[in-house]
Amino acid sequence: MIVFLKYLKFLLPVITAALIFFGCYPRPVGPPGPEGKPLAWTEMNFEQRKAHMRRKVLPPASELFESWRPGRYADANCTLCHGPDARKQKFSMPTKHLPRLSGALLLGPEFAQHPETTRLKLNRLVPLMTDALGVKPFSIITRRGFGCYSCHLGPDGPVFGN
Repeated sequence: MIVFLKYLKFLLPVITAALIFFGCYPRPVGPPGPEGKPLAWTEMNFEQRKAHMRRKVLPPASELFESWRPGRYADANCTLCHGPDARKQKFSMPTKHLPRLSGALLLGPEFAQHPETTRLKLNRLVPLMTDALGVKPFSIITRRGFGCYSCHLGPDGPVFGN
């Protein structure tokens, strides 16, 4: 029993931190809902999601891409990520418009071919998107959450349940 209490003293903060971290999603990031509280991405209807993307996602994403490749992304809009058929496809993701990824767990081929692009998207774009959408970042352990395959298809289609 004493040994258990010794371990509990160390495990309790870890368990508490995990519950706080994993229990905070989806975070409310959208407009007020019927009860006056902000809605989570999963609670928003199609029109609310479009408005949220225009106000909270596109501006920082455009700024990120423009800072990375000045001039090339000066007029970024929904088609940058969703493709030319965005409206017809109801803005669904992942999309065949973006380059397919290798499916390799740690994106080895992507880092070998496009290290700067891969690093930018992993280190800056994915965190920007998870924050703007109020969703969990991808976890290599659970293979769930928002990550590269939330937007890009793998070699044979959707990967990790996206």
